[in-house]
Parts: sequence; C-alpha cells; structure tokens
Amino acid sequence: MIARYKIPVLLSLFILPVLITSKCVYFHEYPGFSKTGSGIYYRLNVLGEHDMSPLPGDYITVDIRYSTLNDSVFFAARRKFRLEKPAYAGSVEECFLMMNKGDEADFILNANNFFTRTLGVSPPRFIDEPDVFIISVKLIDIQSEQSFIKERESFLSWINDFSEFEKVKLQHFFSEEQLNAEPDSSGVYFISLNEARGRRVRYGDTIEIHYEGRFLYGRIFDSTRKREEAIRFVYGKESPLVRGLEKAVGLMHEGEKAFIIIPSDLAFGKTGSSTGIIPPYTSLIFEVEILSVI
Repeated sequence: MIARYKIPVLLSLFILPVLITSKCVYFHEYPGFSKTGSGIYYRLNVLGEHDMSPLPGDYITVDIRYSTLNDSVFFAARRKFRLEKPAYAGSVEECFLMMNKGDEADFILNANNFFTRTLGVSPPRFIDEPDVFIISVKLIDIQSEQSFIKERESFLSWINDFSEFEKVKLQHFFSEEQLNAEPDSSGVYFISLNEARGRRVRYGDTIEIHYEGRFLYGRIFDSTRKREEAIRFVYGKESPLVRGLEKAVGLMHEGEKAFIIIPSDLAFGKTGSSTGIIPPYTSLIFEVEILSVI
C-alpha cells in the first residue's frame, strides 16, 4: 500500500538533478527547469506546508493557468476533479501526482499531446514551434474518493430538505393569500384575471406579452412594464420564457391577463438562475398579459 504522507515529491525531484553533471542537457533548453524521464519539464515555485500528495482516484482542487512560453495567459480557473491514472507518458496527470498539497509549480508540456490526447481538441493556433506550453498549478486541496462521496451524499440530503422547504413556503403563501387554486398535472398554478375572446395562443404564433415576475414575498425581480418594453417571440420555437411560464402562456388568449405561480422545477430548478438573482428551489409568481397573437 502506498503511504499517503511522504516527503515532498517535487522537492525530491528537484534535488536529484543537482547531483547530475553540469553537462546534462536538461538544464540548457529551459533554464530553471528540471526534466522527468517522461519528458515533463518542471519548476517548483512554492513549497507547500503539507506533505500530503494525491493518488489516482482522489479529488483534487487546483488553481490552474495555461500560458505560452512568452507568458501570454490563455486560460485560468479553479477546478475540482477526479485525478485519473496517467494515460500516457508525459501526461498532465503526472504533474498533479508529483505535487503535494500547497505546492505551486510550473510544468512545460507537449501541446499536441495535451490538447489532442487529453482534451480531444486541436491545439490552439497561437502555440507555434516548439509545440509546448506552460501549465502553472497550485494544489489547493486533496480529497479521497470516500470523503468526496460522503460529502456529496450529505449535500444531496440537504438539497432534498431544501426542496421540502419550498413546498412548505408555497403552502404558507396560499394560506396567507387565501387562494384556492389547484395546480395542473405539472404543478403550475394558473389563475385567469379577465375574460378574453381573442385568438388562443398556438405553437408557431408570434406573440407579444408583458410580464412581471416576483418572489413569493413580493419583491419584483423582472418587469417588462417597468422597462416599458414588451417582448415579442415565436411561441414554442424561440421562447425566452422558463418552462412553466411558457406552458401557462399556451393556455391564454389575446387580451387575457393571468396570475401564474410556478414551482422551481419548472423555473430555475436546483441551481437557480445563472445571474444569481433567483436562488435554488425558488417558486416564482408571474403576472402576464397577452398583447397580441399573430
């Protein structure tokens, strides 16, 4: 069994080349870098305070940056992922396996191998000869697969609790507002506010609508009326509406106004909106008016 705690891996790899004769070409091509037997050039910039290194199957969190040899950065992000066994000699997985938690290091990799064999895409055109680039890595955290699974199960349990809380809030809202509406089979509540005899909205119709969206506690998060800008679109083909609202609009006629309550699974679901305005598991209220149906 491989011990999880050991002396800093990169530090030991850094010391070894010092013992090699100065005639070694490893120091000549990229000054300041050493080279592994598989062809990866590496440079340890910061030695972490931990002596824990990852194993294949662990989940690691890294700050990672891609740059050209002249230090032009073309990607930078924090990522958490499952570390796999190296698929080939000189793969990026070897880089992560060389590091300890807290280490910061630069690696020079073969661009063609990385982009083609690891990512399955063509290398960027701006990477010219000698067809290499630099990956800079800070190893933030290491999590065993067992720990990751336990954390995920705990999160899913919390999500289920949050989902139940949404149902309670919705029930409380109906009680306070003294509403007796029943949801349809999908869970959407539809309350028509006036009688309209205009054309019924159908698939492929070009429709123009005003809407105002708000949370159950009353705060408005979007309103075409406040913007004084109704929206026009082809119903069912290019709809900008969330699923529940689009479904409800399909029940309406030209000139009709309606009060619509949509559960989160037909709105922005368990993730919330990409803008962060709508939280996860949030029921929404819309007041909609169909201005025209063509």
